[in-house]
Amino acid sequence: MTTPPPDDGRGAAMGAAGTHAATSYSPALPTPRGPLSAAVIETLSGDRHRVLPPRATVAAADAYGEDLQLALYTCYELHYRAFAGTDGRWEWDPELLRLRGDLESAFLAALRHDLPHHSDVASALEPLVHEPVDGDGVSHFLERGGELWQVREFVAMRSLYHLKEADPHAWVIPRLLGQAKASLVAVEYDEFGAGRAARAHSQLFADLMAGLGLDPRYGRYLDAAPAHMLATVNLMSLLGLHRSLRGALVGHLAAAEITTAPSAHRMVQALRRLKLPEQCVSFYTEHVEADAVHEQVMRHDVIGDLLGREPDLTPDVIFGIDATSFLEDRLADQLLGAWRTGTTSLRQPIQTLPLLSPDP
Repeated sequence: MTTPPPDDGRGAAMGAAGTHAATSYSPALPTPRGPLSAAVIETLSGDRHRVLPPRATVAAADAYGEDLQLALYTCYELHYRAFAGTDGRWEWDPELLRLRGDLESAFLAALRHDLPHHSDVASALEPLVHEPVDGDGVSHFLERGGELWQVREFVAMRSLYHLKEADPHAWVIPRLLGQAKASLVAVEYDEFGAGRAARAHSQLFADLMAGLGLDPRYGRYLDAAPAHMLATVNLMSLLGLHRSLRGALVGHLAAAEITTAPSAHRMVQALRRLKLPEQCVSFYTEHVEADAVHEQVMRHDVIGDLLGREPDLTPDVIFGIDATSFLEDRLADQLLGAWRTGTTSLRQPIQTLPLLSPDP
């Protein structure tokens, strides 16, 4: 059984600012997908007599499955915006943290077992830097002939990632030194809009969603997103929250920045082929320009300086690169496997509003 930590004596001030930190910007709790996620969600819903699963139960679950990935995602969300109506003290509840650690261990063990084994950073980055001319990823599919409903599914699903874009990477800033820190902060500054809230990449993505007739509220499509999508978000949360995995988070961000510019260019072509308004295109045009620069900064100024100072982090940087590619490839296979048979890639249908009128 687990209960929120007892009141620490700070009275009403704690109640106002701490115990109910989740406000109207917090999403609703998701629908459980199995016993692990049910235990977490029912606990957060106020069931103080709920016993959280032991390590053996976690170890027996599918590390990439719907239940474990949702349970882990729900635990992580307490460190972002939490959930509407939940007690803010759950974020540091010892039993929830114990369970989260067990979920993380299972996820990490599966990744370490399944990933390719690159011997150096250059070989891990090579397939990302040099794309095949006959690529067949999600952005290739959408560019060549994707339909509006498929674009909407893709954007709804990716909202779990892009509406918190750059947030987990900020956790690594106090764990870096020198040029690596300065350069990563420069990348983050761009991600957060260079001082202009309307240009923050998460806001540009919300604008894209609204332009497509989707609901741009944070976490709105959690119930619709499959485990393949949750795993990509959970990876960056996992790496961001652990100082010992700082090298892996740098590798993750480098992989993301390297692959974004070419895929964003294809998405621009896809959206313009569908004659969507510029509001829908701006997120991707911004990434074509920004991430081409960020790629060089991440490879040379961040990774180069970090490993110059801490060469023992090389395996972790490689792990971050490989884990990112592995999970994104799994997600692409799931999406394309559904679309090529004319079926939805989502767990449930999504409601949409009419499109904005195309630009004249």
